[in-house]
Amino acid sequence: MVQSVSMSTLATSRYCGVCGSTCLRRQFGLIKETTIGFGGSQFVWNDRRKSLSFATNIDMLKPRNLRVQAGWLFKGGDKSSEASIERSENANEDILMFFFQLDLATRVQYALNVEQYEIAQQLREKLTEVETEVLKQQESRRGSASKSEAQDMAISILRLRADLQNAVQSENYDLAAKLRDEISKLEAESLTTSIRAQAYENAQYAFRLGQKVKHKNFGYRGVICGMDPICCESNSWMENAQVQKLTRGPDQPFYQVLVDVHTDPNLLVAYVPEESLVVPSEPDKDRFDHPYTSFLFFGMDAAGDFIPIKQLREKYNKPRHEVPYDPDNEKSGESS
Repeated sequence: MVQSVSMSTLATSRYCGVCGSTCLRRQFGLIKETTIGFGGSQFVWNDRRKSLSFATNIDMLKPRNLRVQAGWLFKGGDKSSEASIERSENANEDILMFFFQLDLATRVQYALNVEQYEIAQQLREKLTEVETEVLKQQESRRGSASKSEAQDMAISILRLRADLQNAVQSENYDLAAKLRDEISKLEAESLTTSIRAQAYENAQYAFRLGQKVKHKNFGYRGVICGMDPICCESNSWMENAQVQKLTRGPDQPFYQVLVDVHTDPNLLVAYVPEESLVVPSEPDKDRFDHPYTSFLFFGMDAAGDFIPIKQLREKYNKPRHEVPYDPDNEKSGESS
C-alpha cells in the first residue's frame, strides 16, 4: 500500500534490514508533495501550521513500496548555499531512526490498548531489534567501542614486540624491520582510538539540547537536537566541510542542528562544530519552523528555547534544563 500525503519534506526510502519495513533513511530536502509509505504511517507536514503530524495503524509488518514525486516549495531552492557543506545525511538518519523508535513504541502501546496482544508482541520484538542496533551505534559514537579497540590494539602490540625480539635474536632483520613498522602503525592508531574514547568520557559542551543558536559564518538560526564530543562524520564529509581548517579542528564538540526552514530551506539538518555557533545576544522568542520540532520537543520555554522530550534527554544522558527564575518577568506579567 502506498499512501499519498502532502508534505514539504522528501525522504527517499529503502527496505531496512533492521526494522523489516520501508523506512525513512535518506536525506530530507524541501519539496511540495510526496507519495510515501512508512510501515503503516502517514506523515503530513502542514506548511500553514508548520508542524509534522502522523497517523499510524498496526499493520506494518510487511515491506512497503515507495514512489516519490517532488517539486520545490521555496523559490531558489534548487540553488545550493555555502552552508550546504555542513549538511549531514548521517545526522538526519540518526534523527529519523530516533523518530522510528518513538513510532514503534506508540504502535506497541496502541496494540495493547486495543487488546491485540499477538501484534503487540511482534511489534515489541521489532522494537527490541531496532533499540539494540541503535544502542550499538550510540556506544560506538560515545567511545565504548573505541575503548575495546584500544585494548585489542594494546594486546596486538605486546605480541608483535615479542615477535620482534625473537626476530632480532634470530638475526632475521628483514622480518624485524617489518614488525617494527607494524608496531609503529598500531601505536599511532591506538593513540588516536584512546584519545577518541577519552574525549567521550570528558566531553564538555557549550550548548544544550533545545537551545537556539546562530551560525557565526552563515547566519542561519538553528536549534540543537544532538551532540558528539568530536566530529563523527566520514573522512570525505570532513574534507568537503573543510574541518581541518577549523581553529579547533575535528577534536571539538559537533552538534546536530535543526535549521529554520525560512532561514535556509535547503539545509534542514546541519552538523556544526562548536566554534561556529553562538547564542543570540537577546533571547530568541521568534517563530521557528522545522518539521522535526513537533516530535523532538514539547514546545518553547519562557526564554524562547525548546524543551526536549524525555526520550531525547535520555538518549544523550542530559538533565532537564530549568529556566532561571526572573522576578522582573513576574512583576511585568502582574502589571499587565
